Amino acid sequence: MTSKHLETALIGVGRSKRYTQGAVNPVTQRASSLVFDTVAAKRQATAQRAHGELFYGRRGTLTHFALQDAMTELEGGAGCVLYPCGAAAVSNAILSFVSAGDHLLVTGSVYEPTQDFCTHILGRMNVATDYFDPLIGAGIAELIQPNTKVVFLESPGSITMEVQDIPAMVKAIRAVNPEIVIMIDNTWAAGVLFKALEFDIDISIQAGTKYIIGHSDYMLGTAVANARCWEQLREYSYLMGQMVDADTAYMASRGLRTLGVRLKQHQQNSIAVAQWLAERPEVAVVNHPALPGCKGHAFYQRDFSGCNGLFSFVLKQRLSEQQLADYLDNFRHFTMAYSWGGFESLILANQPEELDAIRPVGGVDFVGTLVRVHIGLENVQDLIDDLAAGFARIAS
Repeated sequence: MTSKHLETALIGVGRSKRYTQGAVNPVTQRASSLVFDTVAAKRQATAQRAHGELFYGRRGTLTHFALQDAMTELEGGAGCVLYPCGAAAVSNAILSFVSAGDHLLVTGSVYEPTQDFCTHILGRMNVATDYFDPLIGAGIAELIQPNTKVVFLESPGSITMEVQDIPAMVKAIRAVNPEIVIMIDNTWAAGVLFKALEFDIDISIQAGTKYIIGHSDYMLGTAVANARCWEQLREYSYLMGQMVDADTAYMASRGLRTLGVRLKQHQQNSIAVAQWLAERPEVAVVNHPALPGCKGHAFYQRDFSGCNGLFSFVLKQRLSEQQLADYLDNFRHFTMAYSWGGFESLILANQPEELDAIRPVGGVDFVGTLVRVHIGLENVQDLIDDLAAGFARIAS
């Protein structure tokens, strides 16, 4: 990394003169065919096509190389593959390392589309998936089978936000079988608040749709791999046709420049709102990794350098359908939408039975309605007033 300070590194990564061509930002190079002036040039490009040489649009242009270099440097890997969305990054990373007859271990709090991929796609390919309690720690060693090829982590967990004891889990996995490929959905940390590869994880995956893009208008997936897994991930993803367009790659590079300041503001805002919620009589628990009430809070304090705007809280009561509609339909600043990570505040809710149905192990240990929020960059008091009005609607 060009600097030990994240804010400075984010400004400089992926901005070599080769990529900027004398401008401030990397150029936007849109191309399918890339022209060779000589047979020798074509041979050179062919030989170096996987190593940053302009070869064919699907391998990438200067715009893609700039973003890949930036992500590789920020996450401390050997290389970065770009995908059209986070789900593509998850599915193709897994597919790059499993075959028929293999076994996969996945955290039980994982992103629901990851579960669906394992069930509906890997299941048809005779790849077995078992799920584990996200707080299992070193006990994961007992679940490893002779044919276990991949362990897939996600910390914090989707919706319920448990933070995993990653060092204990990785150490236990390596002790049983050092060849197992350990992957993590590292979207919540934007690849920079938790430095996955420094914890001996092989592949750090994220939906760049969220904080890297940061403005809810492009979709992107990234996977940064260590030297052990880089070539296989790169080549298999290429063979499966994975790529993004140059404009998306450009917007992602541009999003990196403000990532540090945006994350700091998301953190400041979300902690303020979470602390306010923790004092509300309507709230049973706040699942914010930076707050003591969140499962795995101590692991967050030890392993993460900060937080973002995404967390959840559980109400003391299960809202009726009418209460839920009155609550969600009338916010001024919170809107209902899937995804998160943009500048705007979002809100969604799940009934306990809905979450119980999608969690493959453990279920849920609460009876009230769970509300997930993404705290954006608005004024905190405006957001608090909006949430207070929502509680008043429930009461009335």
